[in-house]
Amino acid sequence: MRSVLHSDVITAARVLFALDAAERPLMIAQLVKQADCADRFTRRLGKPHPEWGNGTLGAAARQYPLADEPGLSVPEYCACLTLVLDGLVAHRNRH
Repeated sequence: MRSVLHSDVITAARVLFALDAAERPLMIAQLVKQADCADRFTRRLGKPHPEWGNGTLGAAARQYPLADEPGLSVPEYCACLTLVLDGLVAHRNRH
């Protein structure tokens, strides 16, 4: 997966926020995997993956519906941000 920027984290959190809480852990794992696969595809073939983009988390996330960003005063949205960060840490620990 390419380097993760603030905008990637926000975009992924907006995807999670659009889902039921029970679906969120699986979705962040899926987004990270798709971004990683897309990065490998892009590096190997020199073009973006047709569905998952250029290997960034944000590109992988943008294929899904995005909730409006509610801001950090919404605890449930903060939990989504935490899930994204935890998913990134887990991915880095595996690699």
